[in-house]
Amino acid sequence: MVREELEKARVRLYEKSDRRQSLLAVSSILFAGLMFIAILNLIGSISLGFRADQRPLDLFLNWLVLAILAFIGPYGFYLAKKNREVKQIERRLPDFLRDVAEAGRFGMTLADAIVVSASGRYGKLTPEIKKMAAQISWGVPATEALRLFAQRVKTPKVQRVVAIIVKSSDAGGDVADVLTMVSHDTKEGQLTEDERQIAMSTYIAVIYISFFVFLVTIWILNVTFLPKMLEASGALSGAEGAVSSPLAENLPEVVYNIRIAFFIATIVHALGDGILAGVLDNGKIPTGLRHSFIMLIVALFSFQVI
Repeated sequence: MVREELEKARVRLYEKSDRRQSLLAVSSILFAGLMFIAILNLIGSISLGFRADQRPLDLFLNWLVLAILAFIGPYGFYLAKKNREVKQIERRLPDFLRDVAEAGRFGMTLADAIVVSASGRYGKLTPEIKKMAAQISWGVPATEALRLFAQRVKTPKVQRVVAIIVKSSDAGGDVADVLTMVSHDTKEGQLTEDERQIAMSTYIAVIYISFFVFLVTIWILNVTFLPKMLEASGALSGAEGAVSSPLAENLPEVVYNIRIAFFIATIVHALGDGILAGVLDNGKIPTGLRHSFIMLIVALFSFQVI
């Protein structure tokens, strides 16, 4: 029976990882398709854009941003959803450990305590507890059910807690006291993590504010400084006795190149700031993909308006 449960657990883990790989595969296909359209626009084979007055380079950059969005968006939001679910599970873990410890003080074994605690309400953790209780009722040892639980959730905090409980149970000590200490330690760790996230949320807000300030600065330059340059160039070229200058003659092209440089800088800004926000959030780069997605959406819309 234990072997069957282990095999089922391996199948579930494979399906979970395969779902993530499938999502990456679909995102890669979308990225390749949109990049193909972008290259066709760049070489002039087609002309698909949001406005009729856009040049091939404008079209290429717009489709490039869409390709990046298609690649990072689904995967980034999927990871954010998974991280949110894991946090909700970890949030109720101390309550479950405390209840199991209280049941153990009444003389119940670890297996019986888990089965009794399965009738409680622990939010997102409840289905996992019910799975452990069902496995124990099928004859799976309590320690093995805990290991399978750690494999399903697969976070460092849960794996550390399960490892301590399993070692204590195998050593034959008072599991109730160990569970109580682990519960308190986990709760303290969560309070520390909450304080860190509150502090880091301020830095993430600063990142978003700096990005929007960058966009506003570009907008101000585009509606004030660059048009004045074009007006001054036209006035100089129309004046009698004006000295011809290659820069003045090619000034419209120079202004266009400046706007393209602004757009490319905004793309790099959005990607880099999003990744930095993810690192500040939980120390992982993929977590920042959803922040990059949001900033790129805002950048693309803003430049269409500009």
